[in-house]
Order: sequence, then structure tokens, then C-alpha cells
Amino acid sequence: MKETKQASASPEARAAMHEMMAAFEAFKGANDARLGEIEKKACADTLLEEKVARIDQAVAAAQSRLDRVMSQNRRPLIGGEPIEPAAAPEAKAAWDGYLKTGHSPQLAHGLETKAGLSSGATSGGYVVPYETERAIERRLMAASPMREIATVRTVAAGVFRKPVSTAGVASGWVAETAARPETDPATLALLEFPSADLYANPAATQALLDDAMVDLDEWLAAEVEDAFAAQETQAFVNGDGTNKPRGFLSYATVADAGQTWGQIGYVASGAAGGFATTSPADKLIDLIYAPKAQYRPNGRFVMNRKTVSSVRKFKDADGNYIWQPATRLGETASLLGYPVTEIETMPDVAANSLSIAFGDFQRGYLIVDRAGVRVLRDPYSAKPYVLFYTTKRVGGGVQNFDAIKVMKFAAA
Repeated sequence: MKETKQASASPEARAAMHEMMAAFEAFKGANDARLGEIEKKACADTLLEEKVARIDQAVAAAQSRLDRVMSQNRRPLIGGEPIEPAAAPEAKAAWDGYLKTGHSPQLAHGLETKAGLSSGATSGGYVVPYETERAIERRLMAASPMREIATVRTVAAGVFRKPVSTAGVASGWVAETAARPETDPATLALLEFPSADLYANPAATQALLDDAMVDLDEWLAAEVEDAFAAQETQAFVNGDGTNKPRGFLSYATVADAGQTWGQIGYVASGAAGGFATTSPADKLIDLIYAPKAQYRPNGRFVMNRKTVSSVRKFKDADGNYIWQPATRLGETASLLGYPVTEIETMPDVAANSLSIAFGDFQRGYLIVDRAGVRVLRDPYSAKPYVLFYTTKRVGGGVQNFDAIKVMKFAAA
């Protein structure tokens, strides 16, 4: 397998890192001045507030550029993908022939088994070769924030069922010769993760398809990447589970002290629709310690960029900013020492919103990919363009309700 080029070798990545550090230093200076004005006059000058807001936008833009560059450097080239034994050179020729001309490889050459192409049961298209499917999945991994932090599993069935233990086997201490009473067995729950169809319909001209210099596998993977990633991210956060994955914010939420299996526990922010005016960072610390100890080593914050902009201004008791940019390439920004993943589909801060999540998402959330990506070539619906109706089946949901906690922006 060809390794992905490391970001440290990219001049663009180094420039983005320097831009990020410089912007944050400017932000700290302006925000310190704003806080000094508030302490002296109980309010800050309007011009100073506007200056802090402008620099904060510059920090956000620099962070976005850095994230984009790092994402691009993580994407593997098609040529570096492993090839299964079934993916012989004739499979590539058969697949390219179908994309360019719509010619059916089975009917003409009897290559259904050799080419790894099979008729779509419902769409009439073809299952893409292994290397093209892997390219689509890996590009999605780089483009979808949830795929980077959750567990991703490829399955062959339409519904993945996972038994989990909600209460362990009972045990106890006994004397050497004492009787061993029967203990209660483990309590099991069966979680189901059905997969739903996700589709995109990229278009190409026949001239593009005829161009021998164009790698059609790379083109198709790049075209469906953004469409799939946007739909997936929305569903993994807010999806209702009907014809789409179920998002972790769609489950019932209760105060963390009363949380039971099947519910997501929350910590109140201390004020309705915002942070507490006094020591707002304390509630973030409470959120960190809401999950049990075994979930904190791999814990991370999840929020959108507007919420990041709010917490970026907070300081701890020693006057240090609790949000810090990445100091090395390949790392991410941190909040109170834990990494921050920005997901734009997280809700903005508002009354009773669940705008911040924290926990071990790898243990808490499961993404299920049904093996196989189908492509149906359609040269008729949008002449002179050729459409490629591309579908894959994806499911998802919470697999461990103790591993993820959220902050509810309410007084209690």
C-alpha cells in the first residue's frame, strides 16, 4: 500500500501553520486589551470589540485553511490503492469502457467475474471495482469529520446487529470453603444499524470521458466526495434514522446524573442560551468529567466554528487561554488539552441547544458501510452531459451511550 504523503513535507501546510499561529497571537493581544477595558470600565470600546471580532474571523479562516490543507494531504492517490486478485488489468479496461461508452462488459466479453462487475439488482448499474470503492471511502474519511473520529465498519448485510452488555456479570468475594451462590448473568441489549441509500449524480461531457489523460476513477471519486460527505455529516449529527443514519443528537437527552442506557447525558451551561457570565470555562471542565475515566483518554470536543469562536475567548484561573491552536503539523486545535473537531452541522448556541459534545466518539458512535458502490451511466436525461448515478449504502448510530456527553445551553 502506498503511504499518504505527510503534511510536514508540504510548503503549503507549513505556511498555513505559520498563518494560524500569527493570527492567534494577534487575537490574544486584542482580546487581552478588550478584557482589560471590561475590568476598568465594565464594558469594552466598540471599536475594540469590532477589532477582536475581525481578528477572530481571521483565526477561523486560518484554521479552516489549515484543516483543508491537512485534509488534502491525507487523501491517497488512486495509484496507491491496493488491488485485489480479482481486479486484473482487464477489469480496469472493462470498467473504463463502461464509463466512457456505456458498453456492457459482461455481454461483450463475459468478464462479469473477472472484472468484479455485477449487475445492480435494483438500479441496473454496476458495482465499481475494488480500487475505485476504496478510493471513494478513503476520500470520504478525509472529508467527513465524523468518519475521522468514529468507528467505521464495512458489512455485507443491509442491517448490522450488535449485542452489547448494559450490565456486566455479577461477582463477589467468598471464603475458601464457602458456598458459591449463583450470580446474575450479564444484561444484553441488541442494537440495530440499518443502512440507507446515499446517492450522487455527477455529470461529465463526452469530451471529458474521451480524454485519455483523465483518470476516470479519480474523477468519479472526487465528484461524489463532497456530495456524500455533506449528506453523511448532517445525518451522523442530526439524522432521525428514517432512510438515513441516526445522529447522536437525535437520541433522548437527560441531565447526566439521571442518564440511563439509550439516553445521552447532558451538562447544563449555567445560563439560558449562553455560557455562565462567571467562570464559563468551569462548565466545560464539568463536561470533560461527565464521562467515566475510561472514555477521557481518547476524548475530544465536537462543535461548530461559531461555538469555537465563543470558547476561544475564555481563560483559565491563571489567565491562560483554554483554546490553543495546533503547534505541530498533523495535530489539531485543543480545548483544555483535548482535541477539537469542528463539524458545521452542530447547532449554534441558542436556548436549550446541544451545541457542544465531548467524549470518546470512536467507542461511542458506529458508522456502517454496506460493501459495494453502484454506478449507473445515464447519457439520456441531460444531453449533452452524461450522468453517473452513484449510490452507496450507509448506516450509523450511537453504540455506547456512556461514551458521549453533550452541553445543553440552559440554566439547569
